[in-house]
Amino acid sequence: MPSLDRLHEFAAIVDAGSVSEAARALELPRTSLSRRLSALESDLGVRLMHRQTRRLVLTPAGEELYRRARRVVAEADAAWASLRQLDGAPRGSLRVSVPDSRMAGAGLFVEFAEAFPEVRLEVSVTPRHVDLVADGVDVAIRFGPVTNESLIVRHLWSTRSLPVASPDYLERRGVPTSATALIDHDCIVGFGGGRAPDRTWPLLEGGSIPVSARFASSGIDLRIAAVEAGLGIGLLPYGPVTRHLAEGTLVAVLDDIVGVETPLNLVFVDREFMPPRIRLFIDRAIEYLSRMAPGG
Repeated sequence: MPSLDRLHEFAAIVDAGSVSEAARALELPRTSLSRRLSALESDLGVRLMHRQTRRLVLTPAGEELYRRARRVVAEADAAWASLRQLDGAPRGSLRVSVPDSRMAGAGLFVEFAEAFPEVRLEVSVTPRHVDLVADGVDVAIRFGPVTNESLIVRHLWSTRSLPVASPDYLERRGVPTSATALIDHDCIVGFGGGRAPDRTWPLLEGGSIPVSARFASSGIDLRIAAVEAGLGIGLLPYGPVTRHLAEGTLVAVLDDIVGVETPLNLVFVDREFMPPRIRLFIDRAIEYLSRMAPGG
């Protein structure tokens, strides 16, 4: 059976994307770490990853071991941390998932890292609703409803999303006067909480309308830039486009028909022991993000 050290090293290689980078992070010779990886595969009797020139590609067995190894390593870190908190100082790694760095507030993470130098902070920016347990994530900041009842959810605030376009685009393509008219327009879409581009937009009174995506991006700034460039109509949160609407570089269309109120939530796993670093981050995140509420 692989030791905890071997699982930790394997997870570090996957996280780093290469044996060399993982060796530097673990302060081990590259050759030693490579030999340990080979020994782990030999002991398990399976190939865990393919070593390509520029990257490592996990096999199905490697993906399964990584999911489980991240959880085991995270629990071990939490156990060690609980024994080291005798002086009350938070330590260890803290993994946070956020949908967008602008909406999450970069200052939150910088201030936390400065206040607690013994905490290794890892922030992943993705619109995907990650599996907190399988991916070893401690806290997630999420747009949209949370359906997993095993998670603890702290509602922060809600924001309105509305369709916007550039004056140039509307002059060229015309102003849509109904939701169904969007079918004949180019649309700039995001990825919602999944891995694929949005295919529909919500209606304020319920239901949805299909849209044709000319341009898709998980980044709000990139979608705003695409809409301003006249590539199409985008469904965007009101906060990031407030200035653009005031300056006239963007114009709201169908905002009384198409759109949705989207909640912003702080999500974390219910656990018997919560390390101080996670508890402190949750408290600070709630206070910080509450100040960012629209109209707050």
